Amino acid sequence: MENLFRIMPNTFIPIFVAIDIFVVLPIFISMTEDMSKTKRNRIIRESILTALIVSMAFVALGEAIFNILGITNADFKIAGGLVLLVFAILDIVRHSEVRRRTIGMMGIVPIGVPLIVGPAVLTTILVLVDHYGILPTLISLALNLIIVYLSFINATAITKLFGRGGITALSKIMAILLASIAVMMIRLGIENIIKNGQR
Repeated sequence: MENLFRIMPNTFIPIFVAIDIFVVLPIFISMTEDMSKTKRNRIIRESILTALIVSMAFVALGEAIFNILGITNADFKIAGGLVLLVFAILDIVRHSEVRRRTIGMMGIVPIGVPLIVGPAVLTTILVLVDHYGILPTLISLALNLIIVYLSFINATAITKLFGRGGITALSKIMAILLASIAVMMIRLGIENIIKNGQR
């Protein structure tokens, strides 16, 4: 148990950084600001449940699927980066009303996956499980999802604090940062492929 508490910061912090609630929350607010409280709460539950299920499934099957299909971590980073880049660009160029109309089960996609649990989080989880074990990694994942849940539940108060214009501006800035993160993931994937090819 003592070892578990000592390891927890090593697994909690990387997942917290990978999820990056500061990116996810403004996007969530902009997508749900005109919804009723009941519908918003349903989407919150869907997104957290989806994030948990996808993460657990990936922990159980991720490495096996990669090995069967011959997919490397570099391939995964590039593909995931491209997906995130598409969502980031759409968030930048489209009005929020258009975005809401074009997405059906937004609690599942894109909020649950890939905004809460995206390629960065899934890749981080695989690495943490390999280095620190499955128990501390899953506990840290659960704690981070609780933080996301509490942030989403208090989204209305956060909107009142910053104002609609402030949230809109913040969401666009965060979308640009998300695009930058996506490009970084693509770059790292390409660099890994080049390095492995030289060996």
